Amino acid sequence: MSQTKTTTTAELTLRGILLGGVITLLFTAANVYLGLKVGLTFATSIPAAVISMAILRMFKDTTILENNIVQTVASAAGTLAAIIFVLPGLIMIGWWQNFPYVETAAITATGGILGVMFSVPLRRALVVDTDLPYPEGRAAAEVLQVGSAAGGSAENSRGLWVIIWSSLASAGFAILTQTKLVATEAALWFRAGAGATGISGGLSFALLGVGHLVGLSVGLAMALGMVMGWWVLLPYLTAHHVLPGTAEVWANTIFRQDVRFFGAGVIGVAAIWTLLKIAGPVVGGVRSAMASSAARGAGQTVALEERDLPVSIVAVVSLAVLVPIAWLLWEVLSGGPLQGSAILLIAGGLVFVLVIGLMIAAVCGYMAGLIGASNSPVSGIGILSVLAASLMLVGLFGREGSADAAQSMIAYALIVTGVVFGVATISNDNLQDLKTGQLVGATPWKQQVALVIGVIFGSLIIPPVLNVLNHSFGFVGAPGAGPNALAAPQAGLISALAKGVISGNANWPMIELGIGVGIVLVALDELLGSMKKFRLPPLAVGIGIYLPMSVILPTVVGSVFGWFYDRWADGTRDAEFAKRIGVLTATGMIVGESLWGVAFAIIVYLADSDSPIALVGAGFTPYALIGGTILFFALTALLYRYARRSITSTR
Repeated sequence: MSQTKTTTTAELTLRGILLGGVITLLFTAANVYLGLKVGLTFATSIPAAVISMAILRMFKDTTILENNIVQTVASAAGTLAAIIFVLPGLIMIGWWQNFPYVETAAITATGGILGVMFSVPLRRALVVDTDLPYPEGRAAAEVLQVGSAAGGSAENSRGLWVIIWSSLASAGFAILTQTKLVATEAALWFRAGAGATGISGGLSFALLGVGHLVGLSVGLAMALGMVMGWWVLLPYLTAHHVLPGTAEVWANTIFRQDVRFFGAGVIGVAAIWTLLKIAGPVVGGVRSAMASSAARGAGQTVALEERDLPVSIVAVVSLAVLVPIAWLLWEVLSGGPLQGSAILLIAGGLVFVLVIGLMIAAVCGYMAGLIGASNSPVSGIGILSVLAASLMLVGLFGREGSADAAQSMIAYALIVTGVVFGVATISNDNLQDLKTGQLVGATPWKQQVALVIGVIFGSLIIPPVLNVLNHSFGFVGAPGAGPNALAAPQAGLISALAKGVISGNANWPMIELGIGVGIVLVALDELLGSMKKFRLPPLAVGIGIYLPMSVILPTVVGSVFGWFYDRWADGTRDAEFAKRIGVLTATGMIVGESLWGVAFAIIVYLADSDSPIALVGAGFTPYALIGGTILFFALTALLYRYARRSITSTR
């Protein structure tokens, strides 16, 4: 429900920007560490909204719109930190020995600002004129609406308590997992004929909540991808590629080496098809944005809720950002074996960033609307981007150059990919924030300005954090890495892929197989759509293949739980209110684990330990697995029961 707003309503305030900046700095540092350690980052919009409301509640004139600006600024942390999925690759190939401050900040900031600019003309097509669920955008709006409700009606009070209790349960369980008293994952690995596979599900309330929010159609599509990747393709591949070690090591190795590239091929086809399908609405959105800008220029009044940044400003800023990108590319090429082709390579890189970046902004925005920003597989987009950049270089120079030339080409491909990756992550986040803003009655252009500010804040803190971690631990595969080196799995994969394409050793068979299957999935989804049957979004299928089963399975389970809950809600006297309570329950699951993720990242960094609050050793693992699984589902049942009782008690 949109909030009625006047021109005097406090929204883009100095205190909101400063508070958002402080939260951004803290969350970015935490996300950089966790991302390099385990390959995952957490979404920060919802915890930022909760923190903002707790602090700004002390001021009498605070508004829901000001709190929305705080979470918009801070949301840059959860996404901009994903640049770590690319930049450590420059250390791994030996191009950098540390992270030079200006270059690192410039790569991060230019990509992020372009991500904001490219997503401006997409807002009408992908946020306003669409039925995409935007699970995290809806969840953040629910948090803001419940937390900012004046007077505290019975329904708002019940909704707030639903968020509080589900947040406490989620955070409490996450704390127990770090003490090792309960397991973080329930897994069983086994031989499947001559091959190997397994069943693995993370015991994560955040993933369960996301599943509830994305709905059954997306959940089942992800389940189909999981079955294809883990229980069809993986047993076949492991049977034909026997490796030493346990079934778990064997299966996970082949998954990383082969199945993920198959999933990347599926995602690539689905992404291109998605782009083609939304091309019309996107063009219409651009025309609408230009018409709105022209109307404002002519003195006509345009509703605040429909005012984006003017197209002229978007164009000027986008072109201006190309200047530091050109400088970054010149830094790679000057004095090296490719300097003679610098003009061609810089021009090609700029065109690549503009064209591929705009396409990726549209695709990532769609994926954020489909399954949420934190679960959108932007690392898959990074794979496609580095593939395209590397192929462009091979087309220009071939593979017969010197080792120095090859290293320069790899560094060039990684820096171009880093900029495009910034576009992907921020556009992925920006449209989610704009959906939140639409639901609470915010002004789009003010949110777009706020996100640019968040990008700048994040860009300032990422280089020193990376340098601290590089000097303290190093990265697996990098020269001189120590025994406690951080895994940086995505950066290792993307840099290895760039090497493979430029050297001619890329895993093309799996990528091509994924492309073929992706075409079939697109056709199947369109057929189901024409028959008015249940849809299976091909992007969601690709995500189910690409991401680990431990992430996909609890999301699928959450979508099933949400479907059963909504069926029950349809039978109540006020189905919409009942479903809203369900959304708040799922929201609390995400909030609690996210807030604990921030706290634990700080504890890990200060304690310089992987398990700073562990209470038991490895011998307790069987009990932690059994007890953790029972406790997880018992808490889930209790939370949904509490949600249902909250509905009946207000009637």
